[in-house]
Amino acid sequence: MVHNNITITGRVQGVGFRYNAREAANSLQIKGFVRNMADGSVSIAAEGTDENMEAFLAWCHEGPPRSRIDHVAVMEGPWVGYTEFRISF
Repeated sequence: MVHNNITITGRVQGVGFRYNAREAANSLQIKGFVRNMADGSVSIAAEGTDENMEAFLAWCHEGPPRSRIDHVAVMEGPWVGYTEFRISF
C-alpha cells in the first residue's frame, strides 16, 4: 500500500478534472481526495495498492478529454487511511 501526494499542472481546472479523477479513483479503489489549487493546479492525495496506484498515475498523466497535462509531480507520503475518494472544495 502506498500514499502519494500528486500535483498536476496544465489546463486542469474548468475541464471536469476533479470529477473524472474521482471516477478513475473509485474504479481503481483509490482513496483520498482531489482539490483545485489557487495557482491553477490540481492537488491529489491518493492511497491504494502499488498496482492500482500505477494505473491511477497513468490516468493522471492523461486526464479527462478537455484537459492538457503539462506536468505531474508525485511525492510519497505517510499513510493516512482514507476511507473514500472525495472532491475537496
